[in-house]
Amino acid sequence: MDSPKGEDERVFFTLPRNIDLVNTAKELRRNMTFEEKTLWYRFLSSYPIRFKRQKTIGNYIVDFYCDKAKLVVEIDGAQHYKPDAKEYDKRRTEYFESLGLSVIRFLNSDIDVRFEETCNYIDKIVKSRLK
Repeated sequence: MDSPKGEDERVFFTLPRNIDLVNTAKELRRNMTFEEKTLWYRFLSSYPIRFKRQKTIGNYIVDFYCDKAKLVVEIDGAQHYKPDAKEYDKRRTEYFESLGLSVIRFLNSDIDVRFEETCNYIDKIVKSRLK
């Protein structure tokens, strides 16, 4: 049935997910890194637009995900500097982008040293994606 003119039409989009990763995601939520905990408890958990932590998308688990903004937020530690890890991250990002998602990455040091700027940037990106 067609909706009346002017009525808000909602489009639902379900992300693919590997059900076998659900327990791993739960474990990662229980064992977040210091930087992930800091970003979650000091900013994202109370952000007015809902974020999820350790969300399964396809065969991956992302650190944080905002469904309304179709935004993935990743916090990268030192292991992400290795060449094979950089290639892996590149493939992950390409996959997420193929689903219409945007990915932003921060270093652990961004959370440790530039926390307010990091939060402001996330806020700016969310607001721009909602327009």
